[in-house]
Amino acid sequence: MVFDLKVALIGCGSIGTTLAKAIDAGKAGEVKLVWLYDLKPEKSRALAKKLRLKPKIAKGVAQIYADKATDLVIEAASQKAVTQYALDVLKSGKDLMVMSVGAFGDEKLLRSVRRASERSGRKVYVPSGAILGIDGVKAAMLGEIEEAVLTTRKPPAALAYSAYLQERGTNLAGLKKPLVVFDGTAREAVRAFPESINVAATLSLAGIGLDKTRVRIIADPSLDRNVHEIRVRGEAGEFTTEARNVPSPENPRTSYLAALSAIRALRNLTETIRIGT
Repeated sequence: MVFDLKVALIGCGSIGTTLAKAIDAGKAGEVKLVWLYDLKPEKSRALAKKLRLKPKIAKGVAQIYADKATDLVIEAASQKAVTQYALDVLKSGKDLMVMSVGAFGDEKLLRSVRRASERSGRKVYVPSGAILGIDGVKAAMLGEIEEAVLTTRKPPAALAYSAYLQERGTNLAGLKKPLVVFDGTAREAVRAFPESINVAATLSLAGIGLDKTRVRIIADPSLDRNVHEIRVRGEAGEFTTEARNVPSPENPRTSYLAALSAIRALRNLTETIRIGT
């Protein structure tokens, strides 16, 4: 097979592992994984052992920047990793795919990434993640969107780790009925829940922005999976989508659809016919 796209992966956790396995199995199109990097080298080594086509293990991100054969870097680590690496990836002449898109809740970082992309001529890709309807939101923005609301419902165990809730003394143990644990803007949401509400940033960037998009997060003891509902109203009409996501086989706190959307985004880059907005 002739590989059209050579990629490096930063972050060898649950989503990174799912992505790496999919690329290795040919599910991501004509894409080859050439580098793995994680702050914990043992994670990179463990993941490499699971792959048929053995990628190189980077001792530091500088090795990836220096490799002119690498076309795209996938961030699958954390919002902090986006802050640390995004600008240098673009300046090194590589495209960037961002999974921890909540990092763009930092307006200064978003502006800097946009400028670096324009100056380098490289692209920044943000997969749809664990939500539905992003194509519709992007199209509706060509008119006018008056309201965009994301309501996320999660099992209490998926939110109990949150420092935001712990600081406020919100105890979800033994919860008997749904409890609204957050109601505010998308910008506030991605700061409060940096690991679990990246979808709020994705919706906002596709639509009316982080300060105008409203987010409600509900701990619901009746659920065994994450549920994301989007409601958009505007000049083009009104629509609602709901995703009831199966947990990732690699990590029950992550929606499987989030990883699948990134795999699909990679396939889009090498396909000759692309369906959807």
